[in-house]
Amino acid sequence: MSGPKGGDAVKPIARNKKAFHDFEVLEKLEAGVALLGTEVKSLRQGGSVAFTDAYAKIKQGELWLVDLHVAPYVHASFQNHEPTRPRKLLLHRREIAKLQQKLDRQGLTVVPLELYFKRGLVKVLLGVARGKKLHDKRQSLRKREDERTMAREGRRR
Repeated sequence: MSGPKGGDAVKPIARNKKAFHDFEVLEKLEAGVALLGTEVKSLRQGGSVAFTDAYAKIKQGELWLVDLHVAPYVHASFQNHEPTRPRKLLLHRREIAKLQQKLDRQGLTVVPLELYFKRGLVKVLLGVARGKKLHDKRQSLRKREDERTMAREGRRR
């Protein structure tokens, strides 16, 4: 049943392309984001989002998104939001506990991969990731270039 907010339609806001280059994503999970009104208005209007150095951390049993830049809302007055303020992520307590175990045991990090609207709410796709070394980055670039070459040759024949 599709409601007034568009059913299960997913409307992308922004994607963190650099995360796939810098990290090896092992697992993905979806979380809600607690936002202020001006932040939601800015995102609906098409305000820019910068994932540069953004990551999620667990603090006192809660998951927080740090250093995500959401452009200020153009039509707001003095009540506008701070662009890089920490934002609370909405996950169940047991999901946060499971995530905490993985982060402690394996030395992983949590990075935001995508920001999107789902049923009218802002969601973030998080990736549990391990940082790539320089040779890993070169290897994935070489692999992608080889795939492009093979596709090009296949189209040509």
